[in-house]
Amino acid sequence: MSAKSTRATRLKARNLRKRPTTRSLQRRRRFPDTEIAEEGEELDLGLDEGDNTSKYCLRRRRTVSADDAMRQRLGSPLAAASPVRKRRKMPQVNPALQPIGRIGAKYLQEDLPDEVLLKIFYNLQEFDLCRAAQVCRRFNIIANDLELWKTLYQDIFEYDLPLLHPEPRDFRFVQPDECDVANPWKESFKQLCRGYHVRPGFSHLYQSRGKKLKGRNLMCFESIEQAYNFVDTEDVENPLIFVHSGTYQGEFLLIDTNVSIIGAAPGNVMDQVIIERESESTIMFVEGARTAYFGYVTLKFSPDITSSVPHHRHYALEITENCSPTIDHCRIRSTSVVGAAVCVSGAGSDPVIKHCLIKDCENVGLYVTDYAQGVYEHNEISGNALAGIWVKNHADPIMRHNHIHHGRDVGVFTFDNGLGYFDSCDIHNNRIAGFEVKAGANPTVVNCEIHHGQTGGIYVHENGRGQFIDNKIHSNNFAGVWITSNSDPTIRKNEIYNGQQGGVYIFGDGRGLIEQNNIYGNALAGIQIRTNSNPIVRHNKIHHGQHGGIYVHEKGKGLIEENEVYSNTLAGVWITTGSTPVLRRNRIHSGKQVGVYFYDNGHGVLEDNDIFNHLYSGVQIRTGSNPLIRKNKIWGGQNGGILVYNSGLGLIEYNEIFDNAMAGIWIKTDSNPVLRHNKIHDGRDGGICIFNGGKGVLEENEIFRNAQAGVLISTQSHPILRRNRIYDGQAAGVEITNNATASLEFNKIFNNKFGGLCLASGVNPILKDNIITGNHNMVDRAVAAGQCLYKISSYTSFPMHDFYRCRTCHTTERNAICVNCIKTCHAGHDVEFIRHDRFFCDCGAGTLSNQCRLQGEPTQDTDTLYDSAAPIESHTLRVN
Repeated sequence: MSAKSTRATRLKARNLRKRPTTRSLQRRRRFPDTEIAEEGEELDLGLDEGDNTSKYCLRRRRTVSADDAMRQRLGSPLAAASPVRKRRKMPQVNPALQPIGRIGAKYLQEDLPDEVLLKIFYNLQEFDLCRAAQVCRRFNIIANDLELWKTLYQDIFEYDLPLLHPEPRDFRFVQPDECDVANPWKESFKQLCRGYHVRPGFSHLYQSRGKKLKGRNLMCFESIEQAYNFVDTEDVENPLIFVHSGTYQGEFLLIDTNVSIIGAAPGNVMDQVIIERESESTIMFVEGARTAYFGYVTLKFSPDITSSVPHHRHYALEITENCSPTIDHCRIRSTSVVGAAVCVSGAGSDPVIKHCLIKDCENVGLYVTDYAQGVYEHNEISGNALAGIWVKNHADPIMRHNHIHHGRDVGVFTFDNGLGYFDSCDIHNNRIAGFEVKAGANPTVVNCEIHHGQTGGIYVHENGRGQFIDNKIHSNNFAGVWITSNSDPTIRKNEIYNGQQGGVYIFGDGRGLIEQNNIYGNALAGIQIRTNSNPIVRHNKIHHGQHGGIYVHEKGKGLIEENEVYSNTLAGVWITTGSTPVLRRNRIHSGKQVGVYFYDNGHGVLEDNDIFNHLYSGVQIRTGSNPLIRKNKIWGGQNGGILVYNSGLGLIEYNEIFDNAMAGIWIKTDSNPVLRHNKIHDGRDGGICIFNGGKGVLEENEIFRNAQAGVLISTQSHPILRRNRIYDGQAAGVEITNNATASLEFNKIFNNKFGGLCLASGVNPILKDNIITGNHNMVDRAVAAGQCLYKISSYTSFPMHDFYRCRTCHTTERNAICVNCIKTCHAGHDVEFIRHDRFFCDCGAGTLSNQCRLQGEPTQDTDTLYDSAAPIESHTLRVN
């Protein structure tokens, strides 16, 4: 080789070392202010662009020495053997600062106004913006402008708000100014950019003539079927399909993959995206759709009524066995008069249906059957022609926070062994019951509000069961809870109030456990039991009813224990027409009429109860009723303790009867009870009063400290008193008057104020082995001392002694004058002896025209003929 050619070769190699390569210059001009990455180093733009464009790699070309280059060019044998020597790294220089392009680059990066740059950036697509954001700090700030991304985002997705997709099956709209993310529009774009779009007539926004745009990696289809078939055949992992504004009719959608399909539109999204079919189900999820998602869409099933094709098994939304999609924020409606809008059926069917509106369907709203499960929450189900929700055939859904209202039938209907857990639902204004349970169904209903039903609140019948716990049941037109036909639910810890009829109504062989409820303010009885029903009623508060507390009639039964029944308008407990309940350990008090009322052959057991402070008597027994009254405390009655009248019966034993305003026990009008082992004391009137043909067996009772006679027997009555102790009375021990009689055997009568046994004229009782001793005989002492008897009796007690009237003073048999007043105050008058009987002296009371000389000023006007005040009967309202 000549010297000349060798020199030329060396010069060429030296020039190669000095000049930058064309590719390097191009790369530096393209990214003038970017630090060029080493070989293999990547710059993350923060936004996916597809399979190979999510990150852009800028690689520096490796250089060689002039000698190595020469060897390669000349094909020297040393070329293959000699290693390539790495040249010392040159300092990086921004080519924009070099003479070439310096003025334009400086103007673009530093001098061009932000507004102009922003206007330019508005014409870029998402990946171009990400590239621009990597150029320099100023570009980064402008390329991340909120309004810029909002405009870009709304062109592509149409949403008014950013939609975040933080995890599978979770899509949520956020307010931009309340979001933790700096740019929620860009963040949403990043999370959703892998989606496929269905937007007829707008494919140019997503691709150019079927090809991807350079700054965008999106695909657009004309129909939902096309998009679904594409992602299915391409085997895309967790595909996402956006269905844009419009009405899509006739689409065949059978979903068997884990696809997510979501509506995309401005405003209320589900109102703008409508999918509708006339035959077969509008959309069906089948096995394989384990984690599918479907949201923000209106589904309609509108069958052609003229078609001969049956459609009773077709629905707007159908979910079959072994799949568990999420259905979110959908409006679902069916105009079919058969079937339902939504059907979830089959073992392994376990969807999540939330925030959906199932409204104005011409049959059932939501139908869950055949062992299906699922979670259904925050849905609104209203205005449907039949039940808002059907649950049957061992289906066991979880229903939370649903609003079920204004249905044209029942709100929720569980039947044919349907189950379900219903929590915090608002069920109201349905034409029939708010919740119906039938035919072996056994739902659990907690924390729900069931109210303003046009018929009733809860209806359990035909062997229905169920647990109803901690609910508010109120303001229903009929009973709050109905239980009938061998049904056996648990009604626990509910508030049942303000019903237009009763609170709980159990009839037709109904059973049930009714416990720890607060039942008040109902127009009829708080609890009504009839026609062979036999519930357990315990630990309830039943109060302030406009009618009575508990009403048991028509052969009703039941165990009624440890309830508090108070402040009801009528009787606290009514028992009538052959009923036989057992009442134990209840507190029945403060009623405006009777405490416990047995009438018309009412029977049963009243045991260990506390019955007090009633406006009428504590217990009334009448018209053939024959209860067992045992071990009760009966006190504070304004009309007495126990009243037995109109042929009433009953075994009354081991009771404590005290502090009643009138007699502790009244027996009248052919009644014939048995009283044993009772303590009747401290009454503000007599102990036991028997009159108007009353009978009865009184044995081994303890009668003491009563204000009037311990036992008063009057007006054709004929009881039997045996082995009683009658003592410490403020009047006589036993008084028999007004053509009555009695059999007294083995009684002990002692320490009474007026006397032990006081008999009126014409009274001839049967007496046997009575011990009458230690009585004070205050009447005889007053007569012997010449006192007016009013002095010892006032107008509150009625001593038995000789009864006179004065013809001169024109007194009648209603004006009694004691013997001492006849002798002193009416001396010389024409007087007449009437009889020996119980009365106080009207002369001493100051009710006659002349003033009593044996007594001071008169204290009060009153009549002398005494009888216990007539009992006030409860006029019961019979409720069928």
